[in-house]
Amino acid sequence: MPASSQSPGPLKVLIVEDHPDARTTLRMLLSMAYGHSVYEAADGHAALQVVLQERPDVALIDLGLPGMDGYEVARRIRSTLGRDEIFLVALTGHGEHEDRLRTEAAGFDVHLVKPVETAALAALLSQVVAGAATRE
Repeated sequence: MPASSQSPGPLKVLIVEDHPDARTTLRMLLSMAYGHSVYEAADGHAALQVVLQERPDVALIDLGLPGMDGYEVARRIRSTLGRDEIFLVALTGHGEHEDRLRTEAAGFDVHLVKPVETAALAALLSQVVAGAATRE
C-alpha cells in the first residue's frame, strides 16, 4: 500500500489512459462518486511527470499506451519510487495467466481486466485507503 497518504480518506489517483472518453469517465467516477483527487495522463511520459510532481497514492495504468507502454511506465515508477510509495493497478483487456505474470513482473500490485466493474474498483480503492489508515 502507498505510504504517501498522511490520513485515510480521499486518495490522489492518477489515471493513465490514451482514450479521452475512458479517461474522462473514470475521472468523473473517482472524483464525483468517491471524492478522490484525480490526475490524468494520456501517455507514459506524461504519467511519469505527474508521478514525480504530484506523488499520487494510486496509478491506474492502461497497458496499451502510445510510445511507452504501461509495463515500461510501471518499471520506471518502481525504479524511481520503489514499492511503498504508490499502488499500481494495471488496466487491460487481457486477463490470461501470462498477462497477469507479465504485469506482476513489471511491478504492478493488481491486474484488472476492462471493462472494470465499478464496485470492484471502489472496493480496491477502499482497501488502499484502509492500508493508509493502518500505517498511522
